[in-house]
Amino acid sequence: MAINVIAVWDSFAALLSKISSYQEAVALMAWDLRTGAPRKGAAPRSETIGLLSTEAFKLQTSAEMGGYLSQLLEDDAFKQLSDTQQRIVKDAKEEYDRSVKIPEEKYKEYVELTANSETLWEDFKESGDFVGFEPYLTKIVAKLQEFIDYWGVKDTRYDTLLNMYEPGLTVEKVDQVFGQLRDRLVPVVTAISEHGHKPDTEFLHNIFPKEQQEKVSLFLLEQIGYDFEAGRVDESMHPFQTTLNQGDARITTHYIEDDVVDALFSSLHEGGHALYEQNVSDELARTPLGQGTSMGIHESQSRFWENMIGRSRPFWERYYGDLQKHFPEQLNEVPLDQFFKAINAVKNSLIRIQSDELTYNLHIIIRYEIEKMIFNEGLPVSELPRVWNEKYQAYLGITPPNDGVGVLQDVHWSAGLFGYFPSYALGNMYSAQFANTMMKELPEFEKWVGEGNFAPIREWLIDKIYKYGKSRTPSELIEGVTGEPLNPTYLADYLEQKYKGIYGL
Repeated sequence: MAINVIAVWDSFAALLSKISSYQEAVALMAWDLRTGAPRKGAAPRSETIGLLSTEAFKLQTSAEMGGYLSQLLEDDAFKQLSDTQQRIVKDAKEEYDRSVKIPEEKYKEYVELTANSETLWEDFKESGDFVGFEPYLTKIVAKLQEFIDYWGVKDTRYDTLLNMYEPGLTVEKVDQVFGQLRDRLVPVVTAISEHGHKPDTEFLHNIFPKEQQEKVSLFLLEQIGYDFEAGRVDESMHPFQTTLNQGDARITTHYIEDDVVDALFSSLHEGGHALYEQNVSDELARTPLGQGTSMGIHESQSRFWENMIGRSRPFWERYYGDLQKHFPEQLNEVPLDQFFKAINAVKNSLIRIQSDELTYNLHIIIRYEIEKMIFNEGLPVSELPRVWNEKYQAYLGITPPNDGVGVLQDVHWSAGLFGYFPSYALGNMYSAQFANTMMKELPEFEKWVGEGNFAPIREWLIDKIYKYGKSRTPSELIEGVTGEPLNPTYLADYLEQKYKGIYGL
């Protein structure tokens, strides 16, 4: 008996919408935890997040969901669906197959654990107390190891986690592209470190009142096209972007009074994520495809707006005067050229999110290598501070004075986001490759940036990347836009040209 495809689709879409509503509620509560919820309410809130997440999980793995998917995947029914509908069904099936393997109670325990751990991480980071945080992180790693067994090990255990954030990505591929990038960039870093001239950066660390930093950050976000009617900006310990629904893509930043550029670049970075989310096609709303396609592609957009736009000379030729007006005492005697070189100064630093474009990728490689050691080699959590410090000394020639600026500096592990960090370096590669094509197709790119005219750049990104949400895979996007697979050469070329120019190499 032939099924009524329209009726089944409508019921399936209604179930997806219901799941989306639960996820929105969870996202809102998680955002509240990170942006000022009372500490004493954190544990009960984590339980509520766990409960609602589990309700969404039940729906995702329900017999009802399985039935709809089975019916819609039958040949006759599937052929009647539009291309977008087919993509939605396939994506939902992948999520169903993965999630149904995890026992409901274990999923609930994991969500509560990570929600609570994220809150506690803030205190342990502040005090540099890794020993206090170690039991929570140990539990998170153990849970993920257990989940990997449920999901099924790919080529390696860590491959299973990589695939969660960048579909199809493997350790073999990451090793290859990271190796190519490292071989190109290390000689440039070495040449700069041996170069006699070092840009003056001291003026960046005068006192810059938080209130003025906030005004500039909001102004620059408005300039690049962030829609404040579809989002908001708050402060958190670690900057992040979260999407509640198609009309609510929020960002946070963190203000440091003796570092004027940290919040500016964090805001542009998170604003890049939000621009992506705010411009996904309405057709994909409240479906699994109504979001960025992968963390690597997502990071390509945050890094593009932060670095290729925000750290470029044309950008500051347009906006340095605005920055000086907000900080006349600190910057009026500082020429544009000095400011530009200072914000692009190469310096081996402890903090990933404050590092320059050139050494940033080394921070990611360190985390990637440590994560592989945890999941593929069984490195105990208790050994993380030692291994972290050894790798920072080996790669960057510096050793953290405490774990707060060392192994505890990032929020990701407290949230269970193992396998996520490679996305940052991949994002840099995607960004440079997209930009190479964009500049060929938009020959007035630099002129527009110098004028503060970002509309044509944003429209290009919407048309080529944003509107598709998750309906195209990372490989389909990068090959469709640039005509070739991911190629680290474009990032290496961009960084070599930029930094050789700044340092006169």
